Amino acid sequence: MGKQQLVKSVSVSVLAVLLACGLWAIAGKAGINIGAQNSNQNSNTNSSANANRAQNRNANRSANRNSKNTGATGEQAGMANLSSQDRDFLTDTATAGLMEVELGRVAAQKASSDAVKRFGQRMVDDHSKANEELMSVASSKGITLPTTLDAKHQEQVTKLSSKSGAEFDRAYSKMMLNDHQKVVAAFEKENNKGADAELKAFAAKTLPTLQEHLQMAKTLPGNQRTNTNSNSGGSKSSNRNSNSNSNSNRP
Repeated sequence: MGKQQLVKSVSVSVLAVLLACGLWAIAGKAGINIGAQNSNQNSNTNSSANANRAQNRNANRSANRNSKNTGATGEQAGMANLSSQDRDFLTDTATAGLMEVELGRVAAQKASSDAVKRFGQRMVDDHSKANEELMSVASSKGITLPTTLDAKHQEQVTKLSSKSGAEFDRAYSKMMLNDHQKVVAAFEKENNKGADAELKAFAAKTLPTLQEHLQMAKTLPGNQRTNTNSNSGGSKSSNRNSNSNSNSNRP
């Protein structure tokens, strides 16, 4: 009986050990599977998050590009709706206006003649106002005009700014006479041949001021002699025509 009990005890112990090993193995496999599943889930979650972030970045880039393109397209459409006469008038006038203001500031500071200084300040005041009105008209059509000079016109301002004294006065006065002759002609053309009602109204409203500027420019230092010679030439021509007519009327 003692031996049988011992055998039974050993058998029970062996079975217990085997059962424990089996349970441990099963638990280990289950842990591995759970770990793998968690790893796969984390990997899938990270992949999804990265994909979402990439999609968001792409969407933001597309939105920004579309926004820029929409603005450019709107501005192009605004220009496209204008006639060639109106487009040229709008762009040329915007540049000329900025130029007059910049040169006027220089003249108000550097000129040696009081008349040139006063004329320069008048250019700043009048053309700044006209520039604002023109920008308002352009904005109503979805068009954005430049607010600074391009490199070509800025170079002209820099070149004139390098002069001083009477030399500056003469150069500025001559430039203002030439510029306002062209500007007055451009505004008269827009007033007569322009197709856009707002631009035509702007031209008609601003033209008297520009014509006054032109008359003022003719009296600036160095320009009086040009006007005198021009008038003198006209008088001589008139006298020649008068003499010719007188001779032809002689019997």
